[in-house]
Amino acid sequence: MHLPSQRRLAVSATLVAALAAGVAPATSAVAAPAGPTAARAATDPLRAVDAGPRSLGRLPDMEGVAAALNDAMAKGAPGAMARYTGPTGVKARALGVRDRASGAAMDTQARFRIGSVSKTFSAVVLLQLVDEGKIELDQPVNRYLPGLLPDDRITVRHLLTHRSGLADYTNAMFNQTVPGFEAVRNRVFSYQELVDLSLSEPRTTEPGVAYKYSNANFVVVGMLIEKLTGKPVAQEYERRIFKPLGLRNTSYVHPDTKIAGLQVRGYLHPDEAGGALVDSTEQTVSWAQSAGAVISTPADLNTFTGALMRGRLLSPRMLEAMTTVTPTDATNTRFYGLGLRRYDLSCGTQVFGHTGTVQGFYTYAFSTRDGRRSLSAMANTSNRGEANTALGASLEAAFCGKKPAPAAKSTSRAATLDAQAPAALPAEQDLPENR
Repeated sequence: MHLPSQRRLAVSATLVAALAAGVAPATSAVAAPAGPTAARAATDPLRAVDAGPRSLGRLPDMEGVAAALNDAMAKGAPGAMARYTGPTGVKARALGVRDRASGAAMDTQARFRIGSVSKTFSAVVLLQLVDEGKIELDQPVNRYLPGLLPDDRITVRHLLTHRSGLADYTNAMFNQTVPGFEAVRNRVFSYQELVDLSLSEPRTTEPGVAYKYSNANFVVVGMLIEKLTGKPVAQEYERRIFKPLGLRNTSYVHPDTKIAGLQVRGYLHPDEAGGALVDSTEQTVSWAQSAGAVISTPADLNTFTGALMRGRLLSPRMLEAMTTVTPTDATNTRFYGLGLRRYDLSCGTQVFGHTGTVQGFYTYAFSTRDGRRSLSAMANTSNRGEANTALGASLEAAFCGKKPAPAAKSTSRAATLDAQAPAALPAEQDLPENR
């Protein structure tokens, strides 16, 4: 087809600019997946991947990321940080302090507790065992751990998707935030003790009927990993994930209480307004174990989620199973797969990863489905839901970029629409909180 000369120049300029920026032009940014998977992705929004041209063409809005970090601090976090990796390189922001006593500045190389982001590590190990033929997703848990659960209908898949109906024992454990934490700070639980705490409460749903987040599910996942491998989960994390990906600053140290090396200290808000922050950094995290006891850094988390989405840790079959999701609320923007969250952002980009809450720390670790763009963000506080919600705004800024400025003639209309825009959705809770 013949193009007018001005049109040819415009197209050439676009191609040159795209190549200079290190991204593919919009017309060929990502090849369409082949075969049945492509057909399903085209018709099933729950399987759709991040749109290629938009995924590669958007630059992160690091000013917006910094604004989200500042907002989290304004709402109670002593410090916050975020690290983005993508086709344009690495960009990071660190604000506030990582240690209130010394006044040490926040540092993106410092290690911290990632809470429920640990669930994705546990899910990866278990799905590798599925690939190895050692366990099947749709078999009863009791087939592998005889007599553990009171219902043979509860399957391995139900655990990974939070559809088992097992009660979350942390609701009662942390009904009073600081006293509950202090009661378990140095305690060492067995897996069985945690399961017994869950089974002492009524089940929340029939197996497979509905999503109901419960830390008990991933305690049982840890039990399965140890039963099938004959090794502690710490060794399986190390052998299967940490070493292959070179995650030198990621560890599972249960039941030790300290974070080795350069670290961020975590601060827990009491339930009473105006109460003093509690330094919650040192604890066994035995109340969570395979549900939430991993320690990491922003760089390592970016490497992990990006590698996972690029297929470095799982077979295509298992990665597709992991990223097949169902809604977790009525917004149709939040979903859960197998130990993995999916968030659909305002610009149409889908990101996969997990949120994390452990006493003193909020974490977000997400990547696009192609694994080319990743963001990890952390604020060193907890029991302050509005700070968690504020931190979550870093995802929009990082993956959607700057919002276009309204034209001058429509400024008033744009301002009106902006004023009418819905507020950010409250952060999803991985741990019961009272503020």
